[in-house]
Amino acid sequence: MKRTILIAAIAVAACSHKESEQAAHPLPVEVSTPIVREVTLTREYPGNLQADATVAIVGRVNGTLTSHNYTPGDRVKKGELLFTIEPTLYINAVKQAEAAMSTAEASLDYALNNYTRIQAAATSDAVSEIDVAQAATSVATAEAQLKSAEAQLATARTNLGYCYIKAPHSGTITLASYSTGSYIAGAASPVQLATLYKDDMMYAYFDVTDNQWLRQQRRIDEVGKEEQITFTLGEDRYFTHKARMDYLAPNVNTGTGTLRVRARLDNSDKFLKPGSYISIVLPYEKIERGTLIDDASIGTDQLGSYIYVVNSDNIVEYRHIETGTTVDDTLRLVRSGITPGERYVKKALLKVHNGMRVTPVGE
Repeated sequence: MKRTILIAAIAVAACSHKESEQAAHPLPVEVSTPIVREVTLTREYPGNLQADATVAIVGRVNGTLTSHNYTPGDRVKKGELLFTIEPTLYINAVKQAEAAMSTAEASLDYALNNYTRIQAAATSDAVSEIDVAQAATSVATAEAQLKSAEAQLATARTNLGYCYIKAPHSGTITLASYSTGSYIAGAASPVQLATLYKDDMMYAYFDVTDNQWLRQQRRIDEVGKEEQITFTLGEDRYFTHKARMDYLAPNVNTGTGTLRVRARLDNSDKFLKPGSYISIVLPYEKIERGTLIDDASIGTDQLGSYIYVVNSDNIVEYRHIETGTTVDDTLRLVRSGITPGERYVKKALLKVHNGMRVTPVGE
């Protein structure tokens, strides 16, 4: 029993000594004061990138694919030859159509000359009115045959042109769907050979809920739809880019309760790829004097967010705060709970407690 009492007395003495030592040498704690500056509040939305134009490169005639004239994945220029379909049959069709048109032109010349002679003969009653009418009919028939021949020649030339498939835009092209030597049956229905992405300009599409948009609309009204917005690419946000909003849907999607928004961005370096998932950062409010503290200095408990404030006597005070959004990844907006001139504990939150005396460091 005496031994137990002795141990307890020693423990009490040790604690008293530790407390007296701590009072004599307060724990050094790094502190800071809030940063006060203009803050633009933003909200993130998931979205995706799409090319300015996505064009299916198709074969429109029947024939054997005789050549690929590009490297898959490379950029091609507008008007550059991409594919060739065996043109021999279509060259022959053009020649036949040209011959048919020459025949039609000759027939029309003959009919016109004949009609002129008949009319002259009719003035001296050398021919009947029936002969004049028949000559006029022959002219009309020859004219119709010439128009038909011209149309057939135009069709033949168009089909021949389809044998040489060229890029409608400059852009990046995919792998070919068919290898050289494959038969393409594109006359009945076009056959897709590749896809071309006109990607020197990209569009970011995302959806905003209607109730969020009402708040953001104030910001849009202030700066206009040309407000610069930011988007990030990748989970670690290793790539950021500026964009400009250029489209807002005129109606709310009743199924999702969202508005479709589009932002336009330059992709002249061809780094961005269509179909990429991104995060769009859209500003919605500006605070002229926002109070910011280090985000790592904020703790959480059942009451919410809190910090430790160091008063003028270097005593730690537990303080509940109301927080807002993060700013620049490391700072947190504080709406209430601390004033700009107060000091707060920046690090070592687990080593301090309410009522503890400390030695502020880093003021």
